[in-house]
Amino acid sequence: MEKKTADRQGIEQTAVSMLKALLCAYVVTGIMLLILTILLYKAGLSEENVNAGIILTYVISTFAGGFVIGKLMKVKKFLWGLLAGVLYFVLLLLISLGVYHALQAEIMNLLTTLLLCAGGGMLGGMVS
Repeated sequence: MEKKTADRQGIEQTAVSMLKALLCAYVVTGIMLLILTILLYKAGLSEENVNAGIILTYVISTFAGGFVIGKLMKVKKFLWGLLAGVLYFVLLLLISLGVYHALQAEIMNLLTTLLLCAGGGMLGGMVS
């Protein structure tokens, strides 16, 4: 009975740590998108610059989330970072589906975004 309680606490602690990492990643996303919006408004960025800014936002946000989960978990940091990046992408995809009720991107763009998010999270985990 005692082992089940310890296992349950470990799972709950892991879930809370992952939520903290994802929250951090989405806060960074919000800040970076706000900065990108201000730059778009003030500097009149081109579409290519905006797309580059969005890609940079994905990578930096997932890096931050991977870094946080790596610090919290302390073992297998790159795997936890990878998982954080993938979960970030899944949540991003679910939010997009909820808003638009359809996928707005081609499958190759989605795959590229998944790889960028997973790679950013994994890199954050490795650096932590």
